Amino acid sequence: MYKGSCSDKEDEDGGGKGGVCTGPDSSWEPVEFKGNFNYTPSFPRLLGGLSDFPSPRKPLVSREQQQRQQQQPGPRVRVQRGAHGASFALPGLSQRPGPGVRREAQGGASSRRLGAQLYFSESTSLCLLSGVVPPGRGLGQPDSPGAVRRIDLPSPSSCPSPGNLCGRRDEILDQLERVFLRLGHAETDEQLQNIISKFLPPVLLKLSSTQEGVRKKVMELLVHLNKRIKSRPKIQLPVETLLVQYQDPAAVSFVTNFTIIYVKMGYPRLPVEKQCELAPTLLTAMEGKPQPQQDSLMHLLIPTLFHMKYPVESSKSASPFNLAEKPKTVQLLLDFMLDVLLMPYGYVLNETQSRQNSSSAQSSSSNSGGGSGIPQPPPGMSFYAAKRVIGDNPWTPEQLEQCKLGIVKFLEAEQVPELEAVLHLVIASSDTRHSVATAADLELKSKQSLIDWNNPAIINKMYKVYLGDIPLKTKEGAVLKPELKRDPVSTRVKLKIVPHLLRSRQAAETFPANIQVVYDGLFGTNTNSKLRTLSLQFVHHICITCPEIKIKPLGPMLLNGLTKLINEYKEDPKLLSMAYSAVGKLSSRMPQLFTKDIALVQQLFEALCKEEPETRLAIQEALSMMVGAYSTLEGAQRTLMEALVASYLIKPEVQVRQVAVKFASTVFPSDHIPSRYLLLLAAGDPREEVHGEAQRVLRCLPGRNSKENASKQMPSFPEMVHYIQEKASHRMKTPVKYMTGTTVLPFNPAAFGEVGLSYIASLMNSSKEEMRELAALFYSVVVSTVSGNELKSMIEQLIKTTKDNHSPEIQHGSLLALGFTVGRYLAKKKMRMAEHQDLEADASFLPDQEELIQTATETIGSFLDSTSPLLAIAACTALGEIGRNGPLPIQSEGSGFTKLHLVESLLNRIPSSKETNKMKERAIQTLGYFPVGDGDFPHQKLLLQGLMDSVEAKQIELQFTIGEAITSAAIGTSSVAARDAWLVTEEEYTPPAGAKVNDVVPWVLDIILNKHIISPNPHVRQASCIWLLSLVRKLSTHKEVKSHLKEIQSAFVSVLSENDELSQDVASKGLGLVYELGNEQDQQELVSTLVETLMTGKRAKHEVSGETVVFQGGGLGKTPDGQGLSTYKELCSLASDLSQPDLVYKFMNLANHHAMWNSRKGAAFGFNIIATRAGEQLAPFLPQLVPRLYRYQFDPNLSIRQAMTSIWNALVTDKTMVDKYLKEILQDLIKNLTSNMWRVRESSCLALNDLLRGRPLDDIIDKLPEIWETLFRVQDDIKESVRKAAELALKTLSKVCVKMCDPAKGAAGQRTIAVLLPCLLDKGMMSPVTEVRALSINTLVKISKSAGAMLKPHAPKLIPALLESLSVLEPQVLNYLSLRATDQEKAAMDSARLSAAKSSPMMETINMCLQYLDVSVLGELVPRLCELIRSGVGLGTKGGCASVIVSLTTQCPQDITPYSGKLMSALLSGLTDRNSVIQKSCAFAMGHLVRTSRDSSTEKLLQKLNGWYMEKEEPIYKTSCALTIHAIGRYSPDVLKNHAKEVLPLAFLGMHEIIDEEKSEKEECDLWTEVWQENVPGSFGGIRLYLPELIAITQKALQSQSWKMKAQGAIAMASIAKQTSSLVPPYLGMILSALLQGLSGRTWAGKEELLKAIACVVTACSAELEKSVPSQPSINEILQAVLKECCKENLKYKIVAISCAADILKATKEDRFQEFSDIVIPLIKKFGYELPLLLSPSVFLCLFLLYSLLLLCTYFPSLAYFVCFFFPGCYRQELCKLMCERLRLSTWKVQLGVLQSMNAFFQGLMLLEEEHADPEALTEILLETCKSITYSLENKTYSSVRTEALSVIELLLKKLKESKQWDSLTSECRVLLIESLATMNTDSRPELQEKASFLKKTLENLE
Repeated sequence: MYKGSCSDKEDEDGGGKGGVCTGPDSSWEPVEFKGNFNYTPSFPRLLGGLSDFPSPRKPLVSREQQQRQQQQPGPRVRVQRGAHGASFALPGLSQRPGPGVRREAQGGASSRRLGAQLYFSESTSLCLLSGVVPPGRGLGQPDSPGAVRRIDLPSPSSCPSPGNLCGRRDEILDQLERVFLRLGHAETDEQLQNIISKFLPPVLLKLSSTQEGVRKKVMELLVHLNKRIKSRPKIQLPVETLLVQYQDPAAVSFVTNFTIIYVKMGYPRLPVEKQCELAPTLLTAMEGKPQPQQDSLMHLLIPTLFHMKYPVESSKSASPFNLAEKPKTVQLLLDFMLDVLLMPYGYVLNETQSRQNSSSAQSSSSNSGGGSGIPQPPPGMSFYAAKRVIGDNPWTPEQLEQCKLGIVKFLEAEQVPELEAVLHLVIASSDTRHSVATAADLELKSKQSLIDWNNPAIINKMYKVYLGDIPLKTKEGAVLKPELKRDPVSTRVKLKIVPHLLRSRQAAETFPANIQVVYDGLFGTNTNSKLRTLSLQFVHHICITCPEIKIKPLGPMLLNGLTKLINEYKEDPKLLSMAYSAVGKLSSRMPQLFTKDIALVQQLFEALCKEEPETRLAIQEALSMMVGAYSTLEGAQRTLMEALVASYLIKPEVQVRQVAVKFASTVFPSDHIPSRYLLLLAAGDPREEVHGEAQRVLRCLPGRNSKENASKQMPSFPEMVHYIQEKASHRMKTPVKYMTGTTVLPFNPAAFGEVGLSYIASLMNSSKEEMRELAALFYSVVVSTVSGNELKSMIEQLIKTTKDNHSPEIQHGSLLALGFTVGRYLAKKKMRMAEHQDLEADASFLPDQEELIQTATETIGSFLDSTSPLLAIAACTALGEIGRNGPLPIQSEGSGFTKLHLVESLLNRIPSSKETNKMKERAIQTLGYFPVGDGDFPHQKLLLQGLMDSVEAKQIELQFTIGEAITSAAIGTSSVAARDAWLVTEEEYTPPAGAKVNDVVPWVLDIILNKHIISPNPHVRQASCIWLLSLVRKLSTHKEVKSHLKEIQSAFVSVLSENDELSQDVASKGLGLVYELGNEQDQQELVSTLVETLMTGKRAKHEVSGETVVFQGGGLGKTPDGQGLSTYKELCSLASDLSQPDLVYKFMNLANHHAMWNSRKGAAFGFNIIATRAGEQLAPFLPQLVPRLYRYQFDPNLSIRQAMTSIWNALVTDKTMVDKYLKEILQDLIKNLTSNMWRVRESSCLALNDLLRGRPLDDIIDKLPEIWETLFRVQDDIKESVRKAAELALKTLSKVCVKMCDPAKGAAGQRTIAVLLPCLLDKGMMSPVTEVRALSINTLVKISKSAGAMLKPHAPKLIPALLESLSVLEPQVLNYLSLRATDQEKAAMDSARLSAAKSSPMMETINMCLQYLDVSVLGELVPRLCELIRSGVGLGTKGGCASVIVSLTTQCPQDITPYSGKLMSALLSGLTDRNSVIQKSCAFAMGHLVRTSRDSSTEKLLQKLNGWYMEKEEPIYKTSCALTIHAIGRYSPDVLKNHAKEVLPLAFLGMHEIIDEEKSEKEECDLWTEVWQENVPGSFGGIRLYLPELIAITQKALQSQSWKMKAQGAIAMASIAKQTSSLVPPYLGMILSALLQGLSGRTWAGKEELLKAIACVVTACSAELEKSVPSQPSINEILQAVLKECCKENLKYKIVAISCAADILKATKEDRFQEFSDIVIPLIKKFGYELPLLLSPSVFLCLFLLYSLLLLCTYFPSLAYFVCFFFPGCYRQELCKLMCERLRLSTWKVQLGVLQSMNAFFQGLMLLEEEHADPEALTEILLETCKSITYSLENKTYSSVRTEALSVIELLLKKLKESKQWDSLTSECRVLLIESLATMNTDSRPELQEKASFLKKTLENLE
């Protein structure tokens, strides 16, 4: 064992070695040392005297801690008590001998040994005791057991020490010893704290000493200090100083290691405010320090963040943490904060297990999985991260929550870059504590729009936290240490991260992290349904946003994951739906991934069959998106797909069949026969969505261009038929065949419409009408190929079947087949005849067959009258088909079934209401066909006339059919209807050469043009227009049509005026056709006609008759009897019912109005078609057309608007056209803004709104006022829609004008302002329309903001106009209410009105203008402003003027100076305004204005005010003076001080104004008082300072003609006397002379104040009055004057005079008893008992009914004194007797007065003075008094009476004691008083009890 002694003395060689574990060699190994500590006697004595120091034998820790530490494997330091002192031992360390050093006791006294057993933690105690720290660790980190090494202490050349801790080694040791002594002497925490604060930092610096003895002593001191500090948690350490010392770059590591220990110990003890203050220092201190120390400092900092205060607006200068230049510190802080946010609440780290595992890991190889024994850290954290967050003192859950909130608050304050804070906020938003999550979530939402979610830095951080540290080797090949490896975050955090990844395109591109997140979310161990859903959304996001090049490696992995999820996860249908949908999206992005995987298609088809309904839609969507991936299949793959589609095309689920059709139509080429066959099958599907899609694909014929033909080739027809036949024969043998009744079909009948097979005959009895018609048509085609007997038998069979009435369906099919067959037979016969073949030689046309054909026709005709509509329609159709192909084989006229009968029958059916529309259409078609097949048809014109006469209302669709029939019948055999539709198209058809011509087109045209097109019936005109269109379209090359183009054109133009859109549309189409048919001249005329119609609105005139339909049914309204108001007759009837026949003309005008407008709309239809072809011809009309067309685009009628827009788009191809014709358009719009038609006005407003937007208007600035004024008028339109349109235009105009007034516009802006302001001010703001005023004001405000300094030249006009508007625009009801309100209500209301005016937009505009004013405009503005102040009406205007003046004094004080006098003069008129609010405003302005005015102007103003106050009696002048002077004092105090001699005396006088309770003088007095008090150095000082001026003004007031002013002057004089306490000559004489002078003359209201003032002056200056001074009244003169006033007749005044005389007599002690008697006795005799009733209630004790001198004594206490002092003895006794008598008999009020008089009486009674003693008289007075006062003492009702009685007794006892006349108080008196006082022992008031008890004892002691 190595032994060494430790001493504070140096060794012989000068170096101490004790206490440091050193050995002979340089290597370090575990050691144990012992040392003897011999202390000086002073130190043991010190320790022995400390009661609070731990016992030497008592450990500093609890028993449980001691046991726990004993069980731990760490080293223990033991201090053993031995014979030679204390020795230290480290168990388990080798011991070596060392030198022993002994410290001798001082003064020969034996040393006292100190022993203690100390226990310290491994991280501190070893270091403190021996300077040893664990290897490889910083201070404060746990180490491995047994591993101890020495820290080499640097030896600085010089270590500066604070204070006087310097010098040689023994001096330093001595100083350290003294510190030790002072620590021991510290008895209180405060003393200990002061010592520690002062000495701890320099003591720590001594650890850098090169002397081991010094270091050992420091360690010894620190051990003691630690004990004391840890046991006293309230002691504060000098943390701030320690932090400065810690940051010292020159400090050695040993010092900093110990310094941070005490920083960690002291920082949490600091108050929260101090912690916040030092928080930035903590951040600064961690720079460049070891990682463990940085962690410790951050552990201290984080809890402080919760209490930090951050500036509202973040800035670098105001930020408490200036982190901008500390990127490394920011990163350290953010990393630690992230760990804190990830730390779960209540987490405990198993450190014991950690150390064991760590130890075992070290003993094993470095690469052998050393992390296997490390405890599981929290999610998202590593073991090291968790350990550093937990630290030495783990936070409780509540503390951790507060830390997290502090971090969020820190991030909210933007102390770090937003980019760095995003991840932290996301993590915090997932916290389990609501407070943290909510705060972070709110902050994240507020920054959502500012965050760049595509920033790779943000996304990579999120991925890193989400996934944790993946165990990949680093570039150097090293494996990440297990304790540093981070785990993935918890599911809760992941649920917050993924939604943010969904916002990022970068997140979708980041590989491989994106696929890792997907797989973790779908298949991770801790995933849940929500996370799976988000992960699938992320897959969708990847599929949509990931670029092509980056999604290629992801595709297979994504597909595998999705298929795995689909196969394994079946619980959540919603999740499955998303998975299927993702597969579909992936296929659309990566089709090559799916092309060879047909099994996936089959899997999805199977799922579509089996999954839940809510999932099927997603599968269907996925399959639809996958179709494109299989469009290039070949060979076996295609065959496999065919089979797959075919198998699913017959599934019962409609979605499956629908998707199968999609595959069949898309996957295979258009010439692929099997897929076409499948589509044919699908075309017969019962569901519309299936067969509709199939039919759409099948009927999609190849396009006309070669590219479409190349891509869409139809399959070969023979091959297709052969394939279908094979499938049909095969299907007949399988269960899939179709059964209908007894018939078996290979396919659904619906498929036959697409297939066209030979099963026709069997289908003629189908249940579907369309099927039967189609089968009959095909049947006739087949039959037409046979002839002879076979044909005959077939026709006979059909006739027979037709007559068989068992089945209407069979009859229907047979009828149609018979008609089609006969028709084809006749067509064939006609063709042969045209070819001049011998029909007789042809067996097909034998006579017997002709008879058969006639029979068949007659048979068909017999069904026309059938009761079955179905058969009647079939018969009509069949007859039409026969007539189309040849002459009807029946008679022309006669009886029976003839051509005439047939025609008439069919014509009668057209207008019949019993027939269906279908029957009518077939009848019309049939009639049209008769002249086509028969050139000699005899009833052609009859037929045509009948068709044209069959016009009906609401049968519009029939007119198109009639038009086609008329066209066919008019041209006859030349009609294209005669062609064989199977062989020839309409364009290819030419009439046969030998056909007979039966063309009646000229006749038809004549009838239509001259009769029907001009018919007064609009339905006829509409129908004839349709017929005419049909003729022009079908017969465009006919010579008659070409020769009548002008007439046809005129007819179409006339129809454009019709009210219905259909007529206009038809007419416009006809005009287009006519235009194309005409030559150049015709086209020019047509254009001219249309332009005239558009420009003038002219229309064709129709004759008005009794049956003229003006409005279509229900168009205008209903008559009272309910009939439609449709004809002229009904209009006349309605007018007659209303007794106003002239209404007929109004109705007609209204009708004409409608017609004219619709004419323009109709013109638009035709114009649109023609304009596209006639642009060059319309060019000359553009200046006239463009303005109107531009306006018509905004017509309120939608149809007109659409039509005109089409014209505009066709005509105006140049975008600059509007700018080119801007002036013309604007002129047209301005003109039409005031049109008499509302639609014109509305369209003009809307057009103007559009025209003004986004277009430079510099060329039309001069037009702006006109536009404004016109729109102002329209704003008040009678129609609401027009008003709204005008409002819209005005708003746009306002915005445009505001932009044009920008200073950047230069001269244009100045011009705009110049033309706008007069308009807005005169027309806009003065408009009676509320909306116009509001918009004008709003525009002015915006212009003032925009124009800025450009407003300056216009300010003289603008500002007064706006000021006037303040009153004009105010609601008049406010004036009404103000006039009828009380004064108080009116003042409040007017104040509110003025406040509203000052905050109005007008005032806002004025304030903006004022900032640009200067001397150049003030010369023009000020006169107008003055005139407005004087003559302006309205509260707002006058108040606004005052406000403007105030602003002028603030913004341009020098410029306004020359005009201040004028403004003052104007404001004077406002000061006398009756309205108090205006008066105050003007006074306020005056208070500011005097600051800028000349002194002469100010003096004149003050003189004026002074004159008003002294001379004017009206209250308004006095009020204005008070307000003005007060305003000057408040806002221009310097001015007031410069004129104080003029102002302050007036203020003093005003202070003493007599207040009338009913008026507002109190407020004025307060104002004067404030002026006086604010401007004088105390009231006394102010009076002394301005005494001459005060006396002068009060004298002037006393000389005033106004009685009230005289009284006011008297009060002011009295106040001067009171406050100065004594006046000196000559002022005293001046005052008294003035007062006495005022007394002379008659009595007037307020004269009493003169008397009071005289009494006050005499009382205050009685000593000065005794001296004789020239020109100063003597006391005698004063008394004579006052006694003279006592003789006045006015009783009230007389009593005041008596009171004042009494006060003067009392003050001067003059004897005027005789004079008083002469005055008072007559008064008593005259009034007697009525005297109290005549007095004012305010006179003291008016109810005291005495007719003696007692009355006066009662009213005037000073008289009681006077009586006592001057009265002879008998009078004294008599007075006392009277008082005692009244005391017993009177009411309590009188008793109270008597007692007060007694008090005054005894106060002045000379008998109670020793030199005037008269025992006998005094005894008598006292006996009388004591007998009567007992009544008052025993008055239990009124405590005031008892109180006053006790005061009298107290006064008597005091006087008797002072005069030594106790004998005068007889025993009888004493007994009476003692008994009465005894009754007050139970008094309700304690103070009275106490006082009575004291007096009683005093009396008892006298006995």
